[in-house]
Amino acid sequence: MNKPAARITVLLASLLLVPPLPAVAAVYSNGTATSTFTVTLVIQAGCSITSTPMNFGTVSSLTTALTATTTLSVTCTNTTPYNVGLSAGTTTGSTITARLLAGGTSGNTATVGFGLFQDSQHTTNWGTSQGTDTVSGTGNGTAQSVTVYGQVPTSAGAIPRPDTYSTSITATVYF
Repeated sequence: MNKPAARITVLLASLLLVPPLPAVAAVYSNGTATSTFTVTLVIQAGCSITSTPMNFGTVSSLTTALTATTTLSVTCTNTTPYNVGLSAGTTTGSTITARLLAGGTSGNTATVGFGLFQDSQHTTNWGTSQGTDTVSGTGNGTAQSVTVYGQVPTSAGAIPRPDTYSTSITATVYF
């Protein structure tokens, strides 16, 4: 290899070993111009509700009233007022003040009455008429627990046949 070609090869090889320089923004001194922009976020009122099952247990008679509770979890945006309502249930003939549990076995047309209440004394029915028989609250941005009180009253009549009696209640949060 001739000397000039060897020098070029060494020069090129040494250039490959030099790390590249970071790009630097140019500096200008002719003046400045500015603009402002707005950043926005809209948070609208919103609520969600979850529930857990209510279970009156297993009994062989209805000679004493049965009680049970369940908890609803209501989450609403901060300062959002809300009402929570409970439906009559899915059993035919159920009303807000006279809810019914239906037997699950085919051919069993028997029902068992029960109530859902806002208080542990079982005196204030819980329904769906806002401002009348719903429970009100104000959201704070976190989950709030709301207790539902249930009662199966004593039965002086014939005891229904053995079965699992149930219904489905819809809990609604109005906001």
